[in-house]
Order: sequence, then C-alpha cells, then structure tokens
Amino acid sequence: QVRLVESGGGLVQPGGSLRLSCVASDGNIFGRSTMAWYRQTPGKQRELVAVITDSARHTNYADSVKGRFTISRDNMKNIVFLQMNNLKPEDTAVYYCNLGATTSGYWGQGTQVTVSS
Repeated sequence: QVRLVESGGGLVQPGGSLRLSCVASDGNIFGRSTMAWYRQTPGKQRELVAVITDSARHTNYADSVKGRFTISRDNMKNIVFLQMNNLKPEDTAVYYCNLGATTSGYWGQGTQVTVSS
C-alpha cells in the first residue's frame, strides 16, 4: 500500500500560477513508477492532465494544458510536482496524484484548484 498526499491547491485569479505537490510514502515503489496528475470536475470523468516516467526522461500532457503546465519529480524526496502557469477558469477542478498512470493505481485524496476573479 502506497499513500499519496497532495498539497498546493487553492484559489487563484486567471493568469496566475500554482504548484501542486504529491508526496509518496514508499520511496522504493515511487522511484520505479510512472506518475500522473488527473483532474475532475463535478459530473465529468476524471481527466488525465500530465504524466512523467520513473526516470523523468519522458513527459506527456493533455492538449488543454500544453505549454502552461509542467510535471516534474524528485525521486530523492519521493515528490511529484505540477507547476501550473497562466491558469484559466476551465482549469478549476480537484487535482489528483496517481501512481502508475492508470485508474487501477494508487490515488491521493485530491486538492482543489479554483481559478476565479
């Protein structure tokens, strides 16, 4: 069992920035796992936002966030980050950290991001 704890969400104005963090409880598993960020709004399916491989050699992004969001990781500290710039109201959602980049993987509890003026 791996526990994932997200932080960094909040209220931000359009055009602003936030950095989400997700700490994993098991460094051995974390270091060997692809990590992902998903987001979900009420009434909609959970959407894959960004993915990063175990070595951080490869990343991938949803078209809606390309050029604005950056996923990164620190395998020494068991943390994965999501830097979100130029935020838009449509980025408002609960953001979830995921280990394995699969819906059957481990999930964090989520952190709310609200983009509003």
